[in-house]
Amino acid sequence: AGASWINDVWALRADPHMAELAASHHAPVILMHNRSQPSEPALASRLAGFPTGSAYANLIEDIKTELLASIEIARRAGIPEKNILIDPGIGFGKTVSQNMEIVNRLDEFKSLGYPILLGPSRKSFIGKTLDLPPDQRLSGTLAAVGLGIQRGADIIRVHDVLETVRFARMTDASLRARGSLESA
Repeated sequence: AGASWINDVWALRADPHMAELAASHHAPVILMHNRSQPSEPALASRLAGFPTGSAYANLIEDIKTELLASIEIARRAGIPEKNILIDPGIGFGKTVSQNMEIVNRLDEFKSLGYPILLGPSRKSFIGKTLDLPPDQRLSGTLAAVGLGIQRGADIIRVHDVLETVRFARMTDASLRARGSLESA
């Protein structure tokens, strides 16, 4: 249909054919961590054996372990390393405090060796923190985006594109200026 990337919110675990489809079309795939409770019985059945809910033994390490399992599915299907991106899944089977921790510790996902996508835009953790409806969460989104960029996000997924692009460009420029001053 013309799509050039696949953003799989179940990280290749829900659809048994998704990895092969991505590989056969040489499409980059975003593997998003997700512990949401599936509402459809068929989906719940396909995800049987995978953890659900927000109970984590060690939040960051558990997410990394589950992403590595999905990376292995991608590799076995023939998806090249250069076509794999990861997303820690802000808002999917996580509490407000867990989402905040993920954003603050995003740099720890760099050890997996894949580009990181962060999608905090208008999420409920921002709404609950600031007591705002979705259409008033731009400032909270920008705060999460700024910290995410500082912590190593390579790609940001947002609703308010113009404002966020400007913010991200300024954040990147400031971080690069800081780095060049430190190396001078």
